[in-house]
Amino acid sequence: MHRILAYLRERQGEIHAFIRRLVECESPSDDAAATGRCVDLVASETADLGSIKRLPGGRFASHLRIEFQLPGEKKTGQILALGHLDTVWPVGTLAVMPYREESGRIWGPGVFDMKAGVAFCIWAVRALRDVNLPAKRRLVLQLNTDEEVGSESSRAFTEEEARKSHAVLVLEPAHGLDGKLKTGRKGVGAFTVSVFGKPAHAGLDFESGASAVVELARQIERIAGFTDLKRGITVNPGVISGGTRANVIAAEARAVCDFRVVRRRDAEAVERKFRSLKPFDPRCRVVVEGGLNRPPLERTRAVLALYQRARAVARELGIQLGETVVGGGSDGNFTAGIGVPTLDGLGAVGEGAHAAHESILTDRIPERIALLAGLLRVL
Repeated sequence: MHRILAYLRERQGEIHAFIRRLVECESPSDDAAATGRCVDLVASETADLGSIKRLPGGRFASHLRIEFQLPGEKKTGQILALGHLDTVWPVGTLAVMPYREESGRIWGPGVFDMKAGVAFCIWAVRALRDVNLPAKRRLVLQLNTDEEVGSESSRAFTEEEARKSHAVLVLEPAHGLDGKLKTGRKGVGAFTVSVFGKPAHAGLDFESGASAVVELARQIERIAGFTDLKRGITVNPGVISGGTRANVIAAEARAVCDFRVVRRRDAEAVERKFRSLKPFDPRCRVVVEGGLNRPPLERTRAVLALYQRARAVARELGIQLGETVVGGGSDGNFTAGIGVPTLDGLGAVGEGAHAAHESILTDRIPERIALLAGLLRVL
């Protein structure tokens, strides 16, 4: 492990330069042309490391599958490294939020979430090859281009590749400035609750109307009660709309509700509650649409076993490695949801995902790449 770490420290300038190329290739999810240029960049940078395949992305850019050639004669099965190239930042963000290195950090749109993690995986492969340390399994890196907007075109590819894999290593950023791995992620879903009432003139014919807005307000109070913090269940009616004019009793109103759960069985319970909503005013009609988008990455024995392997590698590097459960989802939720052991948060240490202060700690870069390389050797 110390040979790998020394190799990476000698090449920090090259690693930073690669991260810069990725960050300065802006790649918002909804701009297929821009994100496609980032796919082209990674394909070009890894052409000497293995075989490359582009997977159809539909209205998004193509997803990228790279099967690396790692040292070692005999390989038993494969490991899937999982990441994404799309960001939440529109083209032009670099003008106000440029790539820069200062105060012990690298700053820029998408550097933390999660272009540095992509660079880390590629440099972990380069380290193993150049130091000539064998790995027991094949490594496939899949980079999706629609993760930030729900993974609608990549999910099937992700699950298909995961089913072939011994384990999945997710290159999303670490949690907190102490670099914790993520051994659990909440499942994420949404419901749209639509109410249909009876319109009427608010002055001339008030009593004949049935307000969808008033009915929805009552439903929202009921929905808010679905939250159970002790069980890790949160329900947030986040977007509310309805009505047309103040002098018209509203015919329609709706609420879009985010919900998150630690356990899959809790998602089923929340869904039953939403589906059982009944109107307070019998003249109104309530329609519920939606469901779970990402199943939870549950903190199972198999996940904890992966974490313990990572912790052992970290100890060899002189690092204390913690773990945590977080509320946000990733494509690792899909792989865990089909029963494949999944360890998340193996990317950069930093902060500011989706925020103007997005940045990573430069002094943690070599050790995080070495951690990944060490895991690829022992799994």
